[in-house]
Amino acid sequence: MKEKTYGLIGRVLKHSFSVPIHKALGCENYRLIELEPEMLEGFFENEDIGGLNVTIPYKKDVIKYCDEIDDAAKLVGSINTIVKVKDACGKDMLKGYNTDVYGLSYAAKRAGIEIAGKKVLVFGSGGASLAAVSLCKMENAGECIVISRSGENNYDNLEKHFDADVLINATPLGMYPNTGEMAADPGLFRSLTGVIDMVYNPSRTAFLIRAEELGIPHVDGLPMLVAQAARAEEIFTGKEIPESETEKIIGEIRSETLNIVIIGMPGSGKSTISEELAKLTGRKLVDLDGEIVKSEGRSIEDIFATDGEEEFRRLERNAVAAFGKESGLIISCGGGTIKDIRNYAPLHQNGRIYHIERNIELLARNGRPLSKDADLSKMYEERLPMYKKFRDKVIMNDRSKKEAAEEIWRDFNENTRY
Repeated sequence: MKEKTYGLIGRVLKHSFSVPIHKALGCENYRLIELEPEMLEGFFENEDIGGLNVTIPYKKDVIKYCDEIDDAAKLVGSINTIVKVKDACGKDMLKGYNTDVYGLSYAAKRAGIEIAGKKVLVFGSGGASLAAVSLCKMENAGECIVISRSGENNYDNLEKHFDADVLINATPLGMYPNTGEMAADPGLFRSLTGVIDMVYNPSRTAFLIRAEELGIPHVDGLPMLVAQAARAEEIFTGKEIPESETEKIIGEIRSETLNIVIIGMPGSGKSTISEELAKLTGRKLVDLDGEIVKSEGRSIEDIFATDGEEEFRRLERNAVAAFGKESGLIISCGGGTIKDIRNYAPLHQNGRIYHIERNIELLARNGRPLSKDADLSKMYEERLPMYKKFRDKVIMNDRSKKEAAEEIWRDFNENTRY
């Protein structure tokens, strides 16, 4: 007998979190299935389907392959879950569902964001937007406005809606690898009570970092992703999955994918503590100064001597942007990385930032162009406001490097399960 197929179908899936989520929910043979449009019909003709999830760009295309669709899928106008069931005569058929609305509702409630009676702006008019609009209908939003590039309500007349209460990003803007983009600046809106981004990688898009700065309740797409997957798995198996399991998986994925970022004064012990962390966790260590040396083929001292600090900071900024968007790394930053505020968002978007503090008299100077002849006390006082801006946690380097690394790892696991 042919093994039943379980998995996610879409066009480009290499950055999807769906496999670890569904395996954690008990579907061990769940896999990613990348299909070109011309392959879709043959897939449904030949595969013995057990349960499928569907993502971009096929959520509408798969409707014609389903014998029946549920009420939520009818309301949304798209399908993200398909399962093989028996009809009244015992014959196999495919039934389509939409669990995106459930997942989005779960995420909003988890963040304390009310939809009922609110004016909601939905950015984007694609498949993801349909779920957001359906949520607004189900939750009795006061008004739901879809912002598109060329519709009646668009980015050129956005000022008409600066009185919106809730913003929902249903576009790919800000999604890995094109991080840093956002549909609109939440700071433009006068009375926001919630910001929702359906993007889940990175954990904090530019859209959400701005909401965070403004103190507005906000949520990324990971809780939605896990909650809709749990609901889909319930449809696959007929077994109820407790909310505690959904929360456990959200926390586990946060811990696995967020970066550990290390900052501190030159000579504070960042490199050696990072090396201990790599041994302790098995994570890949990225030393930003080392990456610059590797890419340039010359030492930091040579770069400073030949091209000056400004050029070095440009190279550093590029390295921060490249590695800050990745997941599950230990990133050891140069002592002056915090001097450029533009480095904050790329490091914060997918990371928890640890500031290594050490007694000034104990700071090493060798091989450090800016500190070898400097007044380190003065340098520290100048940089301290930026360390405070960047950091999530201070770690004192006044014991063994192993103990400092262990403290970081404990704190990381306790504080990344949001």
